[in-house]
Amino acid sequence: MKGISASRARRVIRGLWLMELAIVLLCVNAAVWLRFIGEPEGRAMFVQTAPFRTLLVAMVLTASMAAFALYSEHGRLDRKEFGLRLIASFAFGGIALLVIYYLVPRAYIGRGVLLLALMLGVVAVYAFRMFTRTLFGAELFKRRVLVLGAGYNAQLINTCMRRRSDRESFTIEGFVPLPGQPVVVAQEMRVESGDPLWETVRARNVHEIVIAPDERRGGLPMEDMLACAQRGVRLTALPDFFEREAGLLNLNVVDPSSLIFSGGFDHSLPRRLSKRFFDLLAASALLLVAWPVMLVVALCVGLESGAPILYRQSRVGEGGRSFELAKFRSMRTDAEADGVARWASTNDNRVTRVGAFIRLTRLDELPQLFNVLRGDMSFVGPRPERPQFVAQLDEQLRYYAVRHSVKPGLTGWAQLRYPYGASVHDAGEKLKFDLFYVKNQGLLFDLMIMLQTVEVVLFRRGAR
Repeated sequence: MKGISASRARRVIRGLWLMELAIVLLCVNAAVWLRFIGEPEGRAMFVQTAPFRTLLVAMVLTASMAAFALYSEHGRLDRKEFGLRLIASFAFGGIALLVIYYLVPRAYIGRGVLLLALMLGVVAVYAFRMFTRTLFGAELFKRRVLVLGAGYNAQLINTCMRRRSDRESFTIEGFVPLPGQPVVVAQEMRVESGDPLWETVRARNVHEIVIAPDERRGGLPMEDMLACAQRGVRLTALPDFFEREAGLLNLNVVDPSSLIFSGGFDHSLPRRLSKRFFDLLAASALLLVAWPVMLVVALCVGLESGAPILYRQSRVGEGGRSFELAKFRSMRTDAEADGVARWASTNDNRVTRVGAFIRLTRLDELPQLFNVLRGDMSFVGPRPERPQFVAQLDEQLRYYAVRHSVKPGLTGWAQLRYPYGASVHDAGEKLKFDLFYVKNQGLLFDLMIMLQTVEVVLFRRGAR
């Protein structure tokens, strides 16, 4: 099935928003009916001002969905991630409504109605979105992409984004070789019609061109590119394409300017205060819930292998400064008796029986909540490494030091997107995701990482 044009994609998104706005309105009305069963007088009083109050709920909740990128043209969310984002958006929208009700009491719809509306809305919107996917197929929403270039950089799209799940929001129409530049893309994937670029774009119904030359100087058809841009075709640089579609910075093509001019290095007072408030709130809430579990873990560690219960280790934090990180001890007391730092490995024989369980469930990390409260770490950020490994990785991996421009985290984007790292190669792969986080960090992104971390812990992915 052919993809849709950019203008039609926007119309589809608007139509989707209107349909879901109507669904939320119906859910609010259903919540009113359920809340006032057997209370006709209460329902009659509510109905008098219902249109404004129900519309406000629907507008706020769908606006919150938009803030969580649920109406993005470039969305590539699977069922689980969509569900998590939907729940988060409704929770955030519910909090926003409570603030509005405090400021405008006449808009209040009641706790019972609001809670029922939120629950019904999540279920109904999720069911509707899955129904539309099944009915129309995911191909309908894919963007048709033409790659300008057929050399080594362009080939990275094929080598780094081979899986079907990597291409959920786009389909590649072909690669256009550039004069005087290498051609390594397979013959059957090339577009060599000899027509002007705009004619190729129009003939193939393309609405995005990814610029992927091996050599930029004098190698790009600027006039043709301008003609396409004037006709509404989107032009995207290869690093930005990787960032948007894969959630990483590909170190083979990333330019220092993409980091320099990003918003990730915002150290303004409002940003630091909001981040710190988020860290304190999240760490305190988790500690309040987890302290009984921490006592049980400490008891089990002590019974199996004695003291010490905690394992303290020097790690590198923000600005390259070292701090002491605490974990529940999961290895034998003589795990590094010779003083040499070693990567953890699969089925590591140094791990105790209790240690294997708490590593699998991430319970060994809970003492780091005190590191967050002290300010050594954030709740979300790149995982801190040991100084011995940092010295090695800094020499071998480009931009590795950039990850130290923010506080390390208890959980992070790389931990969600890449399995446990146990080598320089793994560290390099994780760095791509760490840099993406540094460049795009924000409170909403932190919240999404926290929600997805819950999924990782529940399904026991990534631990070693």
